[in-house]
Amino acid sequence: MDLNIPREHGAIGLRLVRQRDARVLQDLLLGNRSWLRPWEATSPDGIVSLDMRVGVRRLLQQYRDGQGVPFVMEYDGEVVGQLNVWGVARGSLASATIGYWIGEQFAGHDITPTAVAMATDICFTELRLHRMEICIRPENHASLRVVEKLGFRYEGLRRRYIHINGDWRDHYAFALVREDVPEGVLGRWVAGRAPQDAADIPPQDRLEP
Repeated sequence: MDLNIPREHGAIGLRLVRQRDARVLQDLLLGNRSWLRPWEATSPDGIVSLDMRVGVRRLLQQYRDGQGVPFVMEYDGEVVGQLNVWGVARGSLASATIGYWIGEQFAGHDITPTAVAMATDICFTELRLHRMEICIRPENHASLRVVEKLGFRYEGLRRRYIHINGDWRDHYAFALVREDVPEGVLGRWVAGRAPQDAADIPPQDRLEP
């Protein structure tokens, strides 16, 4: 894939991960263990390595194979987290899923919603995908605010969907299709036109932590 990246919006940047980012990403992960551990994907088969050198190599191979797009998020030129587009499906499905994490010290600056908006726009325009999905644990209120801000549409509850922090966890699913955002996700949000109730969860699906 030959994508038109990096992207920037003010102090916030989004670019492809590089192998030399592994050290700073590893330091960021290790320095934010208590902040990130409750939301990290794990494996029912055993411990997953936190060796980011291996992780970045794997992500870049998936990119070369057309299976995903691995980004880093930057703030004032500093790497502050990761955003991965994964599970890219072509053909009649033309969809993918977005996952992300950010260091606690950088939260609260709209970095994640801005990066998610830019990544979704890249997937709609550059990759010509039709649908983008984000799945979030009900307890992850910070991540739920991302889809609320951007107007991702709530699409349902997925029981015991992803292995997170040592067990199978329920997730809420949110999505956008290309027709939802003709002006782009970032453009719609910046203009204040993102629907404020699209991500609302109906009472029958609300789960208590």
